[in-house]
Amino acid sequence: MVAPASKNISTTKIRVRLHIPNRYQQEPVISRLIAIHGLIVNITGAMLGKHTNGEGRFDLEIRGTVPQIWRGLAYLESLNLKIIGKPNTDEDGWYC
Repeated sequence: MVAPASKNISTTKIRVRLHIPNRYQQEPVISRLIAIHGLIVNITGAMLGKHTNGEGRFDLEIRGTVPQIWRGLAYLESLNLKIIGKPNTDEDGWYC
């Protein structure tokens, strides 16, 4: 019996700033990216509270296969969340 060839599935990462409005405050939006879409999510920054008008703002590094990332982004877009992509993933700053 010959073992099946392993598929070379490479992962990639993207950086996004995600704005989550107050109406989703009790929803596990980021947890669903992990549990449902199989992504690895690192929160690299967050701003909550009165300085954001009740909105949460999260800087995320998301790792996964390209199809996983596309599905995760489609999920976030289906919630009508504001998503800002980071053009340079090699630097930590969010300044453009």
